[in-house]
This record gives sequence, structure tokens and C-alpha cells, in this order.
Amino acid sequence: MLLSKKTCISLAVIGSVFMINPVVAEQETSKASTQAKAKKTYTEDEFLNAFSGKSRKAITEQLGQPVKKEQGVRPSGANAAITQLGGKPGDTSKPVNVEMWYYTDIVRYDAKRTYKQTELTFVNDKVMNITFFNNR
Repeated sequence: MLLSKKTCISLAVIGSVFMINPVVAEQETSKASTQAKAKKTYTEDEFLNAFSGKSRKAITEQLGQPVKKEQGVRPSGANAAITQLGGKPGDTSKPVNVEMWYYTDIVRYDAKRTYKQTELTFVNDKVMNITFFNNR
């Protein structure tokens, strides 16, 4: 079956659009990842000094939203353990809100490498613990 010259050119143009489109999408993705990698990084000491004891609002203003958030929960059997240690059963003191926020690749441990994940643990809206991970 013979195709007219117009049809052949049209098919060639359509085919080239489908071949170019994935390349453009890949370039856009690499630009976005390059911009994400261009974000500020900190040494361990800089990070600890800058963010220890800060509020959630201050952290969000400086680092943006975390990659992941987790809510702390009291383990099962915790009340029994507290009672054994001399605590009051069913302690009705002020509840403690514990939340962990996770950021990726923002803390350097040498000139070229960063920790894969940084965990900020908030206790009642203040950073109380900062942990750096590579094996999570």
C-alpha cells in the first residue's frame, strides 16, 4: 500500500513528537531534582546549634515542610511499667505530644556526603531530640 507524500510527512512529525516528549519530560525532572539538591545544607554542629529547642513554626520557616511526619504513641503496657517504677497508675498529668519530622539530605558529615535522613523529635512543640541516619 502506497501512502501519499503528505501522509508520510504527517506520520513522521507525529512520530518525532512522541520521541521528543519523553526527553523533555526527563530534562524537566532532572531540573527539579537539581533545584532540590541546591537547597542549603548544614554541618552537624551548625544544624544542632540552629535548630535545638526551636518551635515547629521556626523549623517550618527555615526548612520548609518535612518529607514525612510521625506521631509518637505510648507503647502497650507502659502504664504497668510506670506503676512498677513507683509512678501513679493511670497518671492524669498533662499529656505529652510527641511528633517526629523527617528531612532528607540536609546535614553534611563530610565535604561531599550528607546523611540520608534527619529526624527532629518535638515534645510539646519544641525540638528535644535531633538524630541523623544513613541506614533507614
